[in-house]
Amino acid sequence: MQPTVALSKPRLSFWQIWNMSFGFFGIQFGFALQNGNASRILGIFGADVEHLSWFWLAAPLTGMIVQPIIGYYSDRTWTRLGRRRPYFLAGALAASIAMLFMPNADVLVHALPTLYAAAGILMIMDASFNVAMEPFRALVADLLPSDQRTLGFSIQTCLIGIGAVIGSFLPSILSSFLGFDEALPKGEVPFYLSLSFYIGGAVFLSAILWTVFTTRESPYQHHDAAEGQGHGLRQIADDFAAMPRTMRQLGLVQFFSWFALFSMWVFSTPAIATHVYGLAASDTSSVAYQRAGNWVSSLFGIYNGVSAVYALLLPYLAFKLGRRTTHAVSLTAGGLGLISIYFIHDPAWLVISMVGVGIAWASILAMPYAILGGALPAHKMGLYMGIFNFFITLPQIVNGIIGGPVVKYLYGSQAIYALVTAGVFMLLGAVSARFIDDSEDRAKR
Repeated sequence: MQPTVALSKPRLSFWQIWNMSFGFFGIQFGFALQNGNASRILGIFGADVEHLSWFWLAAPLTGMIVQPIIGYYSDRTWTRLGRRRPYFLAGALAASIAMLFMPNADVLVHALPTLYAAAGILMIMDASFNVAMEPFRALVADLLPSDQRTLGFSIQTCLIGIGAVIGSFLPSILSSFLGFDEALPKGEVPFYLSLSFYIGGAVFLSAILWTVFTTRESPYQHHDAAEGQGHGLRQIADDFAAMPRTMRQLGLVQFFSWFALFSMWVFSTPAIATHVYGLAASDTSSVAYQRAGNWVSSLFGIYNGVSAVYALLLPYLAFKLGRRTTHAVSLTAGGLGLISIYFIHDPAWLVISMVGVGIAWASILAMPYAILGGALPAHKMGLYMGIFNFFITLPQIVNGIIGGPVVKYLYGSQAIYALVTAGVFMLLGAVSARFIDDSEDRAKR
């Protein structure tokens, strides 16, 4: 083990923070393509609306397992590439390969039915995103001093928004600008959508490589070495039981927030196609359905665009209002945005709903981590960031198990009510955020 060296962390320039966070541009480029189009692709391959959440289950299940393990070992890793970089580089490689296969699951038809092959690829793709994502968050907490942490996560969120905007709009851009035909045989993925995933994989890998080559990590120069007590899963379990109080409080907020987000990602395409465009629930191949799918992907780009702009305001708002109040106000905007979709029947007006969602999304990506970073021991930053992912994956798993049956039996297969429920959960997250103990923020104020 390297010796413990507790030195103050030097302040970094804007461009140093930008470079260390740039990989998130690629991660979210790919993540946006997944969120906006995975349900659409699964629908094309034959998934019923009430089964969509089950097919999405594999993603958070793998994330729940992968994240703490990745966090634990990244705290104890030192290679020529550094401490965190080997993990997000490996995740980028795996995710890029999965993105090539996602719209081409039918090539595996001899091994598995196309729908199940697509679900398996979705699992691998999401797990790879997870492998890449959390070491990035730990890297920001590793290298930035406390007074730059909110700025660091805000720049990260801004890059997430930019990547997601481009990734979300890409299918619509390719469809309209290049003139691909939208009318296709049943079960066939549009070529422009496949091309979007190919481009996404290339962008993902390139952005990760940018951070790998422009950001240096120094072994234990700015943080304590990871403790040697405990081994593997036992240490993870012990630290989970001993997590700081602030982390537990944030966990409840995260549960409500990510339950809502999962519903939005899974059910937006069928909800908007049926409730706003007036299509039958069984329609997954018409020109109108493809246009609805493109508009949903574009709407996801809009909320990510709003988040990119709003993220730049977060340090100012957090300074004026405090971090927990800023987060509560932002989640309230997201909850109202999701509920408003029920009252809209003109697709263009959905942009207003996405403004609220974008405000919430920016805060979800930045504020919890800015609050959490000051409550965690530096030598276990990666492990606890991985454990914190439990509060992201658990609500998605719960939603994935019950979401489909609720839509089918309680909501009569009307997916729009899943979005209304998501809005209510987002509002519950806003209320919970008011009770977070953010002592570091209070001390500054």
